[in-house]
Amino acid sequence: MKEIRHTKIIATLGPATDDPRVMRDLLAAGVDVVRINFSHGNADDQRRRVEMARAAAESLGRDLGVLGDLQGPKIRVESFRDGPIELQDGDTFTLDPDLPADAGTQQAVSVSYAPLASDVTVGDVLLLNDGAIELKVAAIEGNAVHCTVTVGGRLSDRKGLNRLGGGLTATALTDKDLEDIKLASELQVDFLAVSFPRDAGDLARARELLIRAGLEAWIVAKIERAEAIDNLEDIIRASETVMVARGDLGVEIGDAELPAVQKRIIADSREYNRVVVTATQMMESMIQNPLPTRAEVLDVANAVMDGTDAVMLSAETATGRYPVKAVEAMHRVCIGAERQHTVARSSSLSRRHFRRTDEAIAMAAIYTADNMGADAILALTESGTTPMWMSRAAARIPIYALTPHERTRRRMTLCRGVTPIAFAPDEVSGAQTIIDAIACLRERGLLEPGERVLVTKGDLMNPGGTNTLKIVTITD
Repeated sequence: MKEIRHTKIIATLGPATDDPRVMRDLLAAGVDVVRINFSHGNADDQRRRVEMARAAAESLGRDLGVLGDLQGPKIRVESFRDGPIELQDGDTFTLDPDLPADAGTQQAVSVSYAPLASDVTVGDVLLLNDGAIELKVAAIEGNAVHCTVTVGGRLSDRKGLNRLGGGLTATALTDKDLEDIKLASELQVDFLAVSFPRDAGDLARARELLIRAGLEAWIVAKIERAEAIDNLEDIIRASETVMVARGDLGVEIGDAELPAVQKRIIADSREYNRVVVTATQMMESMIQNPLPTRAEVLDVANAVMDGTDAVMLSAETATGRYPVKAVEAMHRVCIGAERQHTVARSSSLSRRHFRRTDEAIAMAAIYTADNMGADAILALTESGTTPMWMSRAAARIPIYALTPHERTRRRMTLCRGVTPIAFAPDEVSGAQTIIDAIACLRERGLLEPGERVLVTKGDLMNPGGTNTLKIVTITD
């Protein structure tokens, strides 16, 4: 059987992917989900890119997920009057939202967050440009925050601002996000990422607004704030997907804390049957170079071996010089890491009492597959819940999610080890359904004579109806 990559790859779309040939090559290289970053481009750009990506997927006979990523309350300095400045250690520098937005100087700059002065105290450390520059709050005068530069560097327009340890109280959903939620509904995205949520309430509000806009998509909680770590369990439970967004998170909690927190988020997400994505700077050197560094290879591999469902490329594909090579490199590293079989099964599986029949069938299938050496699992599904549960159990064999519903197939593009397959049976209760499902996969070259597979299905075509597990040996 052909070696199949289990970990999914998300690629961010942008100017570097606007050529239809590049888009098609990206998907052919292994992209499972494309990301639309609402922080950049306008509505027409996003419509065009989603249309192009879906056309490329159709030409390849592939199901493709689309992730819409809200900008959220990214706090930034405003613009400098005479271009970038160089801050030196010991300089005094003032952040003042009352200054004109384009009047920044060597001594002061406006910020996009009016309540900054009320959110900080003397002695706080503020971080600019993804933590490259550090300021210590020396005094607060009205809305002006006077600082001393403790780590200098080059500062240009619209760079991000964070407080070490978190604590900035900006709401997770901005006015721009509310408009982008409407656009996400128009584009029929499969996943909606909420940036900088502090607690489960932020995710509930995003879900309510999305449903009100006419779309039910999986909510992705981006863990970017220090406060989110304190509320991690509630945030995981309030979402379908969790993203380890390591850029701002690393700035807020500190680089030294980030590796352990990443591992905790991945493990906890799997424990609660949630999909988890690892993102930010995974192969950033490939923005300019055709090969990743060894450190980047190890970073991606470690996330894969920890059990992440997906790894994400950002600027590497959106604006980089080698978008297709970045996907190819990610694919190679994932395949190599998956051969190690190091993903730990959720510790709760062995002691869980299953209240739902379909969950019990899913776990029985994984247990049976592990102990009999099955070659694949075929899950006939309506909602995709059964194969998603199977993927939480660290299956080492392919899980084929067979369903007639395009929306379900597109959601399955994000679940580790799950391959969505279009399959519309004439009936669901008879033996012919299993025969037809096996024939469907054989036509695609996914099954061979002599292999043993597990088949899960339901007697009725309705979500949550899976109640049957069968073992089948493929014959000629």
